[in-house]
Amino acid sequence: MTAMDSRQELVRLARSLHQRGLTRGTSGNLSLRVDGGMLVTPTNASLGELRTEDLAMVSGTGEHLSGARPSKEAFLHLAMYRARPQDHAAVHLHSTYATALSCLAELNDDDVLPPLTAYFAMRVGRLVRLPYFAPGDQGLGGTAQKAAESSHALLLANHGPIVSAPSLPQAVDAVEEVEETARLFFLLQGHATRPLQPAQVAELSAPRA
Repeated sequence: MTAMDSRQELVRLARSLHQRGLTRGTSGNLSLRVDGGMLVTPTNASLGELRTEDLAMVSGTGEHLSGARPSKEAFLHLAMYRARPQDHAAVHLHSTYATALSCLAELNDDDVLPPLTAYFAMRVGRLVRLPYFAPGDQGLGGTAQKAAESSHALLLANHGPIVSAPSLPQAVDAVEEVEETARLFFLLQGHATRPLQPAQVAELSAPRA
């Protein structure tokens, strides 16, 4: 993929998330690891109005190299990449149901959502909730990096989800699955539910003949 292809893919998927109501206002940010650092969406910008020239280039150490001023949460994306060298894209949203989930008391922070569907089990696996940090608080970086070593999907308390993946389409699919499963979780409140059992989850990750 060329440098321009990377920019076009990032802009296309950011706009798609906005158009489908998964981001509002200037919330949310996406990044893509590229040679020399990462491309990341700019601060205070609507994902529905991005242009390729608006994207910020940031070094692996967080230095702003070119483009618009990067999202103040760029450090969070870098933390995911440090923990997960196999991943090359990350998406952070303030999507409605996942953010509502992040505000609930009495959840298991190490495994926030049950595997209600095969798609959640395959695309997300385990959603870990982190303690609350104010937006832009650099202290979140170390906490996120440690948690990301064992899970590519994190839920920031009273904030929203961030998911990393080997490619940007995979990261988008996974963060959408977080949102959809959170929606199902709320719809099922008060009903007896039957999540997938451990053996069923294990079967989904088993190699196919």
